[in-house]
Amino acid sequence: MGLRAGLTGLPGTVSAMPDSLPSLRELLATAVAAVGGAERPGQVEMAEAVHASIRTGDHLAVQAGTGTGKSLAYLVPAIRHAVANGKSVVISTATIALQRQLVDRDLPRLAKALAKPLKRTPTFAILKGRRNYLCLHRLDGPKDEPDDQVLFDPFAVSRMGREVGRLRDWASDTEVGDRDELVPGVSDQAWRQVSVSARECLGVSRCPIGTDCFAEKAKAEAGKSDVVVTNHALLAIDALGTAQVLPEHDVVIIDEAHDLVDRVTSVATGELSATAVAVAARRAGKLITDEVADRLVEAGEGLAMLLSEAPAGRVDDLPEPVAVTLQAIRDAAHACVTAIGSERKDDPEAATARKLALSALEEVHDTAVRVLDAFGTEDAKLRDVVWVSGDINTAGPRPVSLRVAPLGVAGLLRERLFGENTTILTSATLTLGGTFDALAKQWGLPGKQRVGVKAEGTATDKEPSDDIRWTGMDVGSPFDHPRAGILYSARHLPPPGRDGLPPAYLEELRELVTAAGGRTLGLFSSMRAAKQATAELRDKVDVDILCQGDDSTALLVKKFAENPPTCLFGTLSLWQGVDVPGPSLTLVVMDRIPFPRPDDPLASARQRAVESRGGNGFLTVAATHAALLLAQGAGRLLRSMDDKGVVAVLDPRLATARYGGFLRASLPPFWPTTDPEVVRAALRRLAAAS
Repeated sequence: MGLRAGLTGLPGTVSAMPDSLPSLRELLATAVAAVGGAERPGQVEMAEAVHASIRTGDHLAVQAGTGTGKSLAYLVPAIRHAVANGKSVVISTATIALQRQLVDRDLPRLAKALAKPLKRTPTFAILKGRRNYLCLHRLDGPKDEPDDQVLFDPFAVSRMGREVGRLRDWASDTEVGDRDELVPGVSDQAWRQVSVSARECLGVSRCPIGTDCFAEKAKAEAGKSDVVVTNHALLAIDALGTAQVLPEHDVVIIDEAHDLVDRVTSVATGELSATAVAVAARRAGKLITDEVADRLVEAGEGLAMLLSEAPAGRVDDLPEPVAVTLQAIRDAAHACVTAIGSERKDDPEAATARKLALSALEEVHDTAVRVLDAFGTEDAKLRDVVWVSGDINTAGPRPVSLRVAPLGVAGLLRERLFGENTTILTSATLTLGGTFDALAKQWGLPGKQRVGVKAEGTATDKEPSDDIRWTGMDVGSPFDHPRAGILYSARHLPPPGRDGLPPAYLEELRELVTAAGGRTLGLFSSMRAAKQATAELRDKVDVDILCQGDDSTALLVKKFAENPPTCLFGTLSLWQGVDVPGPSLTLVVMDRIPFPRPDDPLASARQRAVESRGGNGFLTVAATHAALLLAQGAGRLLRSMDDKGVVAVLDPRLATARYGGFLRASLPPFWPTTDPEVVRAALRRLAAAS
């Protein structure tokens, strides 16, 4: 990752800013005027804090509610720093939607508005992982055989052939080779035939089409840009890898920072399946003797048999047959790598086949080693969690597999992110239970930082932090939450059960939807519950009910936004991905507190590890997870200054449980009530006024 040069950006020092540049406040005023807005106190406060953080090198966590204008608040000081110091600033997001907003709307307008006062036009670029770009060499090079699921489905094989053909046609027209520009898209299976991972890439110097490589062009463009927009996954790859993926930089701004830990964990998760072993053996078999390759084939077949009989869930003790099979896979993969031998002056096609084989073999070998090394350790010292994922009897897209994930990523982030760059983290949801403590600990920041208080010298011996200083601040929201919204806790309902939504919940939901005249976003803890509610209510209310899965999520949200007397029911992606300002959304209903499932392998292992160290695993893991999702779900209600409505949580534990106070403190400060009549009357008034 980008290292600081000289003294610029080091903690406790001040970067030299040329006197010729306008002040931050002047640039911010120019930017706000250019987008037709008005300065907001929270926006100004955040921009000044980001500016100060960049100058001193102290890290910053900023909670900025919807409507604050946080994008401008970090973009303006970021651009000023980049222009003044000739260094790129990296901005990382969790979602494609925010990336597109930054690159297609915010940054072009800012670049135009700030060109005159900065005496040049600021530049920006978007950078994604190599797998997101079309590989021109792979397009005409060797293709993988379809995996077993596709191989025995002639329709799937035919469809993939048509898709690869369309990709060939597109390759002659596209200027950037970005998969997201291909509309309609293609299946992952087809895209894999024309793209490569970083491990599979020959490298620009060896590839015969290296000078035309779309991924290299994107990287070169990013290296020349003031602002580089990327995603949390690529940020994690850059931190995990030995090679630099992102251009040289000294400042990272992480938007949607509430998602950072999950995204980094996902990138750091390894997967080993019989299919992956078969692919590695098939690729190797084209380059080495059958005798060596067959050892890996046989080991993979043994894994398939064992996984077909293994129950899904966390693996606490590795059964001896599985351990022996993993050792066989490890040794056979190593033997294949040895047989392929050292690099030779091959023709490009042979070099590509060799690189593809080595990539698959190394991944299989390294994951097998990682799974084997995950056992024989006390809970308090556990580093990785292993579980069986998938169902061999389900015709799903993922085969049954062994997965291995880090118990936590705090150490990685502390060393490779906070240790090397000035980092600003922001989101509408960062304070859980009223403080930054929960997320700061997951990020690897030291001490018990509270809102507006600097953490200096508060770390323990287990959290080396002599050179890590940070500040947390909440700049609030322009919304008057107590006047604009009601938080309704259905205290009178029974606790949620395991066998779907109880009749009392369905009746409560019907009454709320009827009072609101539709206009309801239903956020459910499972797709089963969402479908149950949809089926039950469609016959009992006089409004349309859309359910996630009926169509693409984007199209369903569009229909919901355009037709106010409509409800939209769904699960996790709707908890964080819906932005519907105006009268189409006046009621957000959450069926239950979204704790992780008791059998969630990673959450349960993390909870157990906390308890083994004497901590409260439930509050540290389960309640923190639930608080974050609750806050994200409640944040769907107010999206513009004129919005009003109700957030209703049907789960009575929000009002009655001991941990309810922590959860409520994580939500926006709506006016609270447990009286259903008060809520229904308020919804009827809002419906009549719309």
